[in-house]
Amino acid sequence: MKVKKFRQPTVKQALRAVREELGPQALVLSTETVPAGGWRGWVGMREVQVTAGMAATLPPVRTAAYQGRQTDTSAAPDHLIARLLASGLDRTLAEAVAKSVPFSSLRGTSLKELQTVLASQLEDLARPDSLYSRAEVFIGPPGVGKTTTIAKIAAQERARKGRPLGLVGADGFRAGAVEQLRTYASIIGAPFRIARTIEELEQAMTTSRHSLLVDTAGRSPHDGGLRELRRLLGNRRGIRTHLVMAGDTSATSARRILDAYYDARPDRVVISKVDEAESLAPLLSVLRERQLPVSYVTTGQRVPEDLQPATPLALASVVLRDAAAY
Repeated sequence: MKVKKFRQPTVKQALRAVREELGPQALVLSTETVPAGGWRGWVGMREVQVTAGMAATLPPVRTAAYQGRQTDTSAAPDHLIARLLASGLDRTLAEAVAKSVPFSSLRGTSLKELQTVLASQLEDLARPDSLYSRAEVFIGPPGVGKTTTIAKIAAQERARKGRPLGLVGADGFRAGAVEQLRTYASIIGAPFRIARTIEELEQAMTTSRHSLLVDTAGRSPHDGGLRELRRLLGNRRGIRTHLVMAGDTSATSARRILDAYYDARPDRVVISKVDEAESLAPLLSVLRERQLPVSYVTTGQRVPEDLQPATPLALASVVLRDAAAY
């Protein structure tokens, strides 16, 4: 096998270089992020390195005697596993997906078929709740898009069902965030309250006639105010907590964030800014590891369009969006 390494700024560009030099049947053996060459590496810039090869023939495919499916992981052809690895999936999940593809589709598996098979592997991770709790509280690091996520949820609910959800601005640190949420509430026609203290937040939860979407400050998990909020969340029923995390969060950073917010006992994760992520697979791998389901994914800044409930197929689609190019 002829093996060569390709380094480019993005996965998509690296795969294009692989196809141009080695042809469409090239096998992607690994993908990794490495320091950029020259002075760019000195200042901390990184790029994608894809190792690919060209084999004379593909390994034989063993098939099951029933249901047209493969009998073990070794039966999954390298080119299909490589295609999934190039989309960012870890090898274990890539092999599981490839093994589940019907034998009749192995030679020319379409993107739609891959999405369907991957969706079946992600069923336990997707939790698109159709009913709202008394309060849906959104927590997370600064800048991950909590305020716009809340606005999208409220606007979609208003447009599709005509039902208003109450919005609560509990971000006492950033006046701009409160005013932004107030503006959204005015446009949507949703009830709006400001809760600058834990007592005000508790009163809002007690007296509101609507389910509430609560926007909290993006503060350090060790902040005293956030500890008070955790105590409130832990002492009341009918509260569901969503930890908002950006789609481009690395596996290492994801574990650190989840550990930091462990005391808040998040029930769900919202994956935001999917459009800015090179691959969603590393984050999903950690969430599968922690058994923490996803409620929503956001794919841009538009309100309310760029929000999807996290169905298995929706998660599979955003993970495999680059697979069509391979």
